[in-house]
Amino acid sequence: MIATYLGAEFFKLQHGETVVAFNPPSKESKLKSSRFGADVVFVTLHDSDMNGSDTLGFGDRQGFLVDGPGEYEVKGIFINGFISESMYGGKKRINTIYRLTLDGMEICFLGALSGEIDKKIIEDLDTVDILFVPIGGEGVLDPASAYKTVLQLEPKIVIPMHYGEIGGGDALKRFLKEGGSEKAQHVEKLTVKKKDIEGKEAEIIVIDPA
Repeated sequence: MIATYLGAEFFKLQHGETVVAFNPPSKESKLKSSRFGADVVFVTLHDSDMNGSDTLGFGDRQGFLVDGPGEYEVKGIFINGFISESMYGGKKRINTIYRLTLDGMEICFLGALSGEIDKKIIEDLDTVDILFVPIGGEGVLDPASAYKTVLQLEPKIVIPMHYGEIGGGDALKRFLKEGGSEKAQHVEKLTVKKKDIEGKEAEIIVIDPA
């Protein structure tokens, strides 16, 4: 699997010919967007900064939209969506946490989560290989709360998001300090296979925005 970070909470994940995307900004957003064809597009929050699924159609590849809690199966990808809370935009809103299996790995994408995850959801999430966690603090988890959530979910790899242009300027530095990883590995793209994560425990990897 190859993971590319496009800023804010916008990610592109590719395994073979299959492409999935998370939280692309819409045309109404001030955030930078990118155009490419996606097979599945995940939207965790109905906000212009994260619900631009219509921007990711390309030719015959028009992505299947997953935008709420429930169980799905798309192109052999098994997906679970869990309801949670976000304060992004200054008011209480529904945010969906997604868990999916891709390239034999269990991916958990927290979206614009702002509070604690219900214990039942933590149990249902079960094994998490790669965790995408917001750390920006503006309507989402702050760095300390974000790392507390990491400890609860016990992932093998942690990928921080929602900082910089969309969050606090020092959020990444503070999050790395919480995790004792002020010199965390930085990559332009994350290329990872199941065998690569064996034995890892909450290793923070920073994917620099493309």
